[in-house]
Amino acid sequence: MAREIRQAIARSRDTLVADAFGAAALMVLLVVSLHLPAFL
Repeated sequence: MAREIRQAIARSRDTLVADAFGAAALMVLLVVSLHLPAFL
């Protein structure tokens, strides 16, 4: 199973970085939207 995970990561290395940035952007949006009512 570990070998399959490593192979999947090796195959999708190009999109892995973009997906990580997308996940980080979603987390930032979530945090900002939860704190927005405190500023209004």
